[in-house]
Amino acid sequence: MVNLVNLPVGEQALGGLNFYLFGVSWLEIRLRFGRSLLSGALTMTLLILPIVIIASREAIRAVPNSIRLAAYGLGATKWQTVSQQVLPIALPGILTGMILALSRAIGETAPLIIMGAFTYVPFLPQSVWDQFTVMPIQIYNWITLPQEDYRLHLAAAGIIVLISVLLFFNAVAVFLKKNLKKNGSIA
Repeated sequence: MVNLVNLPVGEQALGGLNFYLFGVSWLEIRLRFGRSLLSGALTMTLLILPIVIIASREAIRAVPNSIRLAAYGLGATKWQTVSQQVLPIALPGILTGMILALSRAIGETAPLIIMGAFTYVPFLPQSVWDQFTVMPIQIYNWITLPQEDYRLHLAAAGIIVLISVLLFFNAVAVFLKKNLKKNGSIA
């Protein structure tokens, strides 16, 4: 019988130290990511994964069934139908969903604050195991500093960088959608 009462709570559970899944001591999972860049990337991956999955499913569903039936009628296997007919037609919708999910992830701060990215980090990370902060928190820290150069110039530059990256991702999504539609990859 599995003991569900003795699940660890708090810093030990979050830090991955002596984490026993469902109270089973032989099934130990040690995740020592801490507040690293890798843990932040995995957190953001989990945040945007549902958006990418839903966009991909809808793009694949939007492919007319007659294309699938025509490929089967010409003797194509299921894999050939999916890889050579369905995915090329669904690709603009899949790419658009991915880029829009990345655009959403740029401004997301709440999940990263919860996992510990709320501190001021005055250095660039050198590896995936270093501490990090997110740009909105960094901008907030610059705005709250008493030096005018930080408040006026550096914070404004950070905001412009965030907006530029966001607009770039959205422009790439629009370009891919129009370019692939023009080439006949989409109905």
